Amino acid sequence: MLQKLTINNYALIDNLEIGFDSGLNILTGETGAGKSIILGALSLILGQRAESKYFFNQQKKCVIEGVFKISGFHLADFFEENDLDYETETVLRREISADGKSRAFVNDTPVNLTALKQLGEKLIDIHSQHATLEINDPEFQLLIVDSVARHADLLFDYQTKFKAYKKSLSKLNQLIVESDKAKADLDYFQFQFDELEKGVLVADEQEALELELNTLNNAEEIKRNLLNANYLLQDGEAAALIQLKEAGQALGSIERYNPAVAELHQRINSVIIELKDVAAEIEGIEEHTFIDEARAEEVNTRLSMIYNLQKKHRVNTNAELLQIQEDLSEKIQQALFSDEAIEKLQKQIAADKAELEKLAAQLSVNRKKAIPDIEKQVLETLAEMGMGNSTLKIEQNPTPPPPLKGGATEQTSLLTATGIDNIKFLFSANKGHALAEMSKVASGGELSRLMLSIKSIVAQYTALPTIIFDEIDTGVSGEVANKVGIIMERLAKNLQVITITHLPQIASKGQSHYFVYKDDSEAATFTRIKQLNKDERVLEIAKMLSGDKPGESALQNARELLSI
Repeated sequence: MLQKLTINNYALIDNLEIGFDSGLNILTGETGAGKSIILGALSLILGQRAESKYFFNQQKKCVIEGVFKISGFHLADFFEENDLDYETETVLRREISADGKSRAFVNDTPVNLTALKQLGEKLIDIHSQHATLEINDPEFQLLIVDSVARHADLLFDYQTKFKAYKKSLSKLNQLIVESDKAKADLDYFQFQFDELEKGVLVADEQEALELELNTLNNAEEIKRNLLNANYLLQDGEAAALIQLKEAGQALGSIERYNPAVAELHQRINSVIIELKDVAAEIEGIEEHTFIDEARAEEVNTRLSMIYNLQKKHRVNTNAELLQIQEDLSEKIQQALFSDEAIEKLQKQIAADKAELEKLAAQLSVNRKKAIPDIEKQVLETLAEMGMGNSTLKIEQNPTPPPPLKGGATEQTSLLTATGIDNIKFLFSANKGHALAEMSKVASGGELSRLMLSIKSIVAQYTALPTIIFDEIDTGVSGEVANKVGIIMERLAKNLQVITITHLPQIASKGQSHYFVYKDDSEAATFTRIKQLNKDERVLEIAKMLSGDKPGESALQNARELLSI
C-alpha cells in the first residue's frame, strides 16, 4: 500500500507530504484545487514521462517520492530479476530537472522508466471514469477468473513446466537445424577428417622435423668443421691438449718451490679434463652425422604435407590441426547420432506435453466452476449501484491451434503460458441490448462501476495493489451514490482504496478524509492538503451537501452520513 507521498516543485505544489491509511482514503476539494495535480505527480513515480512545463519553479528540480509497504504482493522475484534490493518498505523516487532530464530510483538504486513503470503497475491501479484500464484486456479478464478459481499453486506449477517445455521445443528445433546441416556437410567433414587422420599428426613433430632437415641439408659442412675442431683439440701436431699437457708438466716441475704454481698446475689439469670431454662429444656428433639424401627427401616430404594441411586450414601449428580434427570428429558423431538425440528429446517433449495438457485441463475445469460465481456476484453488486438491468457473460473457449498446411488444424487446443482457455467478458448495461465487449457498450461511469464491482470480488481472493478511483462517481447520486460508497468501503477491507469524489455519500464512508485546497495567502497560489478531523469532516460534507455556508440541517445530515 501507499504509505506516504511527498511532492516537491510540481505545478501548484511547492512542498506537500501526504500520509495515507490502509483502508478507504477520501480526497475532496473544489474543482481546480489540485486533486488531479496530486494524481499527476503520483503518476510520475509510476513511470509516466514528464514535461518540464508543469514544474512550479523552473530553477529547481521536481522530486516526487512514494513510500510503499509491499509485503504480501509476491514481488521478490521482480526485484531479483531487476537486480534491486527487496525491502518490505520500498521507496520509489523520481527527480526531474527543468530541462526535462529525468532520473528514477527504487530504494536508492537507479532504474530506467520501463522498470519503474512495471513496478508501479504492480503497486497502484489508477482508474478514472474515462479510462477502461485493463478491464478489456484478455489477460486481466483471465486473472479475474483465476483469482476466484483459487488455483494459484496449480497455475504456478503449470507455468513452471510450460517454460521448461518451451525451452525443450527450442532446443529440439536447434538440434534439428544442426542435424540437417551436419548431415548435409557430412561427406565434406568426413573427407577433411580422413585427410587429417591419415597424416597421423603429432603435436610437436613439426619443430623436430624442421631441426632434422636443417641438419641433413648441412651435414657435409657440419662433419668438416667437427673433424677440424677435433683435429685442433687432440689430433694435430700442435693440438691444444698436447700443448696443455706440456704446460702442465712445466708447472709440475716447479710447483714444489711455490704453492701458487701448484694451484695453477691443478687448474690446467682441470682444463685438460674438460677439453677431453668436449673432444669426445665432438667426435660423437661427427660419427652420428650422415649425409643421407634419402632421409632428407623423406623429411622434406613430411614437412610439405604438414605445411599444406596448415595452409588449407589456415593455422600455423600441428596442435591447431589436431584441434580441428577433434572438432570434425564431433561434427561427424553429431551427424551420425543426431537422430537418436532428437528422438530422445521428442519423447521427453511428448511426455511433458501430456503432463501440461493434464494440468491445463484441471485449470480449465476450475475456471469453468468459478465463472458462474463471478457473473452472479458482479451482477448483484452492479444492481446495488443502480445497474440492475446489466447482463454479464464470461465466455470460456479453447485456445484455437495454429492452422496446418492445407488449412487443416490440430485436434487439441493450443497450449499457452496460462493453459488452453480464451476468456472473454461480454456485457450489456441495458435490458434488451446485445452483449458485446465492455468498452463498446458501457459508458465511462458504467465501466467504472463495473470495475469497482469486479475488484471488490477479486479482492476477496487475492492481494491487489492500491486502487485509486478518480471521480468515478460522475453520473450517480442519491441512494446509488450511497451504494457505491458502501461497495468502496467493502473493497477497502481487503486493499487500500484512495478515492477522489464530489459526492458526500461516498466521502462519508472513508476511514481517512483529506481536503485539497488552494492557498493564496502568499505572493503565489499553492495547492495544500490536510487530513480532516471529526468536526472538520462534518463541515466539509455539509458543504458538499449544500454549499459554502451550510445550515444546521446540512450539518445534521452530514453527521447522519458519518454516523456521529
